[in-house]
Amino acid sequence: MINQLLARLLLIPLVLAAAGIAHAELSTVRVEARVVARSHPAEATLEAVHQVALAAQVPGRIVALNVDAGDRIAKGEMLLRIDAVEAAQAVAGAEAGIAEAQANLINAKAAFERTARLVERRFVSSAALDQAKAAYDSAEAQLRAARAGRGQAGAVQGYTTIVSPLTGLVAARHVEPGDMAQPGRVLLTVYDPAAMRAIVDVPQYRIAGVTGEHLTARIELPESGRWFDAAGVTVLPAADPRTHTVRVRVDLPPQATGLVPGMFARVHFTSGEERRIAVPAEAILRRGEITGVYVADGRGGFGLRQIRAGEALADGSVEVLAGLAGGEEVALDPVQASIAGRATRAASR
Repeated sequence: MINQLLARLLLIPLVLAAAGIAHAELSTVRVEARVVARSHPAEATLEAVHQVALAAQVPGRIVALNVDAGDRIAKGEMLLRIDAVEAAQAVAGAEAGIAEAQANLINAKAAFERTARLVERRFVSSAALDQAKAAYDSAEAQLRAARAGRGQAGAVQGYTTIVSPLTGLVAARHVEPGDMAQPGRVLLTVYDPAAMRAIVDVPQYRIAGVTGEHLTARIELPESGRWFDAAGVTVLPAADPRTHTVRVRVDLPPQATGLVPGMFARVHFTSGEERRIAVPAEAILRRGEITGVYVADGRGGFGLRQIRAGEALADGSVEVLAGLAGGEEVALDPVQASIAGRATRAASR
């Protein structure tokens, strides 16, 4: 019994020292109702402003595939090549057609000139001259058509080589070497990571809250805790008749790096101001079903107080719907506040 009493007496100074150190190192913030931006949060998906699905325009077997998903590419770089044998044969046929049309034109011109001289000497009628002129005009038209066919065949031959229309990354590769390409089949998806935006489908009953002359927005990435001010907000002037939503495009700033299409985001549209009680997000302790903050008790310690947290505000803080009235000192580090609280309670026993 005496040994236990001595142990407790020796422990008290250590506990008091620990409590004093923990309390001295704790940073607090005074909670007051303050004016914050009125926000309307909405879930969003990131997409690239410049994203292209490269599809085949001619049939053929894929004989070269130079990139894979994740590779960096430059504008004009050759990405994929389709077997050009059939296209080359079409070009050769078109060139042969041009040669034939040129020969026909030479013959038609000679016949027309010969008929014209005969008409002058009145050896043939003017009707023969009309027929020769018509044949000459037809030969000219056939030559133009043959040249147009050669241009079309050359264009088709150019479709066998797929080049990048932008500088960026390969998002997905949809084919393998040796696969058959068919017109309309998507081969590669590429995008420019330098320009990203968040796509939000806002219900029509809330669209009035996210439109206005001074509408601004902030983009939250909940997984990483990053926030960005929107570089621009565009509300598309049409609603989806199936979902009754209006699509809104929110542009991210250039410094928003490390993002990829398809990532989840949350957009906070701000319109006007209002008074709310809010605390920094790092001050909130979440343990199972308990959500609370550590409030200074005025005696050098901290006590856990449950709160009802609302939505995250545009400045990164979290609205408090119940549990705080304003004027309280809240610890910014709930873990250290918990340690300090236990030490203070142990010292008071």
